[in-house]
Amino acid sequence: MYFGSLNFLPIIVSFALALVLTPVVRRLARHWGMVAQPKADRWHNKPTAMMGGLAVFLTVVIAYLAFVGQMPHRPYGWVVMLASAFLFVVGLIDDIVHVKPYQKLIGQVMGASLVVYYGLSLPWSASPSLNMAITIFWLVGITNALNLLDNMDGLAAGIAAIAAAFLAASFVVNGRPAEALMLGVFAAALVGFLAYNSNPATIFMGDCGSMFIGFFLASAALMSAAGARSRSFMIVLAVPVLILLIPIFDTTFVTILRKLSGRSASQGGRDHTSHRLVALGMTERRAVWMLYGFAGLSGVLALLVSRTKLDVSVAAIVAFTIVLALLGVYLAGVKVYEEEEVLKAREKPLVAFFVDLSYKRRIFEVLLDMVLVILSYYSSYTLLFGPIDETGAWNLFLRTVPVLVCVKMFAFLAAGVYRGLWRYISVDGIVVFAKAVALGSVGSVLALLIAFRFEGLSRAVFVLDALILFMMLAGSRFAFRLFRHALPTHESRDARRILIYGAGDGGELLLREVLNNRELQLTPVGFVDDDPHKKGKVIHGLRVFGGNGSLRNICEEQRIAEVLISSTQISDERLAAILQDCETAQVTLKRMRIQIDQLN
Repeated sequence: MYFGSLNFLPIIVSFALALVLTPVVRRLARHWGMVAQPKADRWHNKPTAMMGGLAVFLTVVIAYLAFVGQMPHRPYGWVVMLASAFLFVVGLIDDIVHVKPYQKLIGQVMGASLVVYYGLSLPWSASPSLNMAITIFWLVGITNALNLLDNMDGLAAGIAAIAAAFLAASFVVNGRPAEALMLGVFAAALVGFLAYNSNPATIFMGDCGSMFIGFFLASAALMSAAGARSRSFMIVLAVPVLILLIPIFDTTFVTILRKLSGRSASQGGRDHTSHRLVALGMTERRAVWMLYGFAGLSGVLALLVSRTKLDVSVAAIVAFTIVLALLGVYLAGVKVYEEEEVLKAREKPLVAFFVDLSYKRRIFEVLLDMVLVILSYYSSYTLLFGPIDETGAWNLFLRTVPVLVCVKMFAFLAAGVYRGLWRYISVDGIVVFAKAVALGSVGSVLALLIAFRFEGLSRAVFVLDALILFMMLAGSRFAFRLFRHALPTHESRDARRILIYGAGDGGELLLREVLNNRELQLTPVGFVDDDPHKKGKVIHGLRVFGGNGSLRNICEEQRIAEVLISSTQISDERLAAILQDCETAQVTLKRMRIQIDQLN
């Protein structure tokens, strides 16, 4: 059914209501003393009004009763509204009297049971009883995931608004305008609330808001699964998960790392995905918008999955999962816990085993490469012949995949792919990858020639497969270096801003050492070189300033604390002049020395 322009009136009204009600609730919260005070394990640093969830709740209820409730649709909408209202009350009680965690859990289970009782469930198995248990776990899990995601200004409300918008789009695609409008007014209410909740926030949603919003989204996703035109297993399984992927990812990420550090999963802290992005040097606003971007990508992927064939959907999901996994591994290396706390946790045998396993990432590399081998082989098939369906091509693909995985993984091992470190990847490593891919491709062709006489197989597939696998292999290894360039380097309060004197090979080598060794507490600002041809050039993103008497002015303008000399070809006269400029600017001067001992 066409989603006409007149149907946008309720969405506009919902947005306007949230804009009006939120400041009213903010004033009431301050009057009632419902204010969140700064704490060591919380992100905000000034008293902030709570109860923002009340404004969102009232907006959604009014818009639903005035517009959506009058439209003909299944009774599932009323079930979602009533159960979510119950969760709002549970959260409101917690905001007022601070109930215990198990008491909140009982309330969440009661709300989930109400939804299941009235027929909403995730049909992920053939057993109705198992589906009910999975659905209750889903509702409780997503509700708490969004509660945990509410750790930075505008993050939870923005992610929820994006998820609601994509859920509404999925209802539009499936010809269900009433459900789409229900999610539309919900998203509009969140956007209106974001006007006051974005950084710097003047009001927080509180538990009443996070529990209402999380439960509403989780149960609305059940409506999508229950009423979709296509009963494809991929749509039923993947679409709700993808739309709500960011809360799921953040909760899983934090839970695992807290366990590895000996913390309770329910213990608060500044260790979420957003906090780690800020620890790398991002602003709060940029970190939040980056997560908005990932939420948007996962939502787009959810819509594509619902419209494409099964094999294409699986390949797209696997590729997106690899990107998130690499980002998670990178962010896991950001130090957010006290060193003593981590060392104490490692004394526990089980934690020590997993920590040791996480630092030795070879198992992760091997599993990743197995996925890359399968994904590249599938991609080459698809690009040449189109999506693989349930035909002979698909059967041949499934029969030959184990051979390729076995041969290529052995080739990777023999070529030395697993000897290097990702953070020090260079051109030599690329050559190793090229040799490993070539060896694996030739070996795969010979193995398939012996096993299947190459019947029904295409030589073009293996040529394209080699190219794709090489790009995937190199790209996955360069991911950490890409993250380091894409995400800013954290400049701690104790870090000294430095200039590197000499924009040659020695300067580039010194820059790598400084960037790779964060314990030095140095922040490179740029290079200085006396060669006028190098002035204005850029090395690894850092500008080359001109020398020849301008060093003192550069140090003052850039707030430099230390100058490191990398070149060994500076005359004594020039060195004396540099020292004089540094003393005048009250800047420390040091010289890098590389000594090579000769063995007789």
